[in-house]
Amino acid sequence: MRMGLAIDAACDLSQTFLQQHDVAVMPITVRVDDEVFMDDREPAEIQRFIDRRLGSRSHSAETEPCPVEGVQQLFLDKLVLEQDCVFCLTITATRSPINENVNRASFAILKNYRQVREQAGVPGPFMMRVIDTRNIFAGAAPAVYEAARLIAADETPAVIRERLTHIANHSYGYMLPRDLYYLRARAKKKNDRSVSLFSAMLGSALDIKPLLRCFRGETGPVGKVRGFEQGAQALFGYAAQRVRAGLLVPMVCASYGGDLAVLSHLPGYIELRQACEECGVELMEAPMSITGMVNVGEGAVTLGFAAEDHVAEF
Repeated sequence: MRMGLAIDAACDLSQTFLQQHDVAVMPITVRVDDEVFMDDREPAEIQRFIDRRLGSRSHSAETEPCPVEGVQQLFLDKLVLEQDCVFCLTITATRSPINENVNRASFAILKNYRQVREQAGVPGPFMMRVIDTRNIFAGAAPAVYEAARLIAADETPAVIRERLTHIANHSYGYMLPRDLYYLRARAKKKNDRSVSLFSAMLGSALDIKPLLRCFRGETGPVGKVRGFEQGAQALFGYAAQRVRAGLLVPMVCASYGGDLAVLSHLPGYIELRQACEECGVELMEAPMSITGMVNVGEGAVTLGFAAEDHVAEF
């Protein structure tokens, strides 16, 4: 059985990984003033967004997840012909309508695929499984990584689905923002009260940064630090501890809203890389999606891994 993967563009993964596993990307349209960006994880488009230096004013941007019709077209024009089963992974349904769009599209896809395959001379049935990673940005990466590993191991769709559900329920996504005013302005536009004006003003005045966590679809602060660099030290140091304690998936994903070369210069990152090397864990570096940068601001760091339940210690 030919099995493949599809993700939405807000799942942060490296371009090398996407190419190696032929991962299909459901795009997100981003409109900033009079400019339109197609967020499909293509490096050139991400770089165009960064080069235009739109981070300071894109909090007013409009993002449009791949619509139901777009998902149907991607599958019926391409994926139902190339694969026999596709695992479609999305960022958490609590933060984006893309999961709902994919589920709605699946009804038409499963209804119409037979005719498409017959006309192309492709025998046999087609299956698709929609997985909510229950996380965002780099926090969605462990489930996608595990899906690719299980497909390569030729596991059955039932085994893969059960395992991915388990990983989604044990995926931790952390975020360290640079600009609280930006984050608050964007959150206000989306009616998200997780960053209040008072917190933004106090944090900016005292250079206090929150460490935010997404876990099982819920996002909120789990710690605070003084200064972005101290925040990076705390976040990467914590991740190194979790690596040494043991992970459910042998990878950690770090994404950055800008030039990825910045990551290795942040305090604590070299120590995290050493911990991963010692424990046989892959440290994946991924550019933050345009959607991510629009929502949390350029220069933010997100980090994701899957582990058994534990209490965050910051």
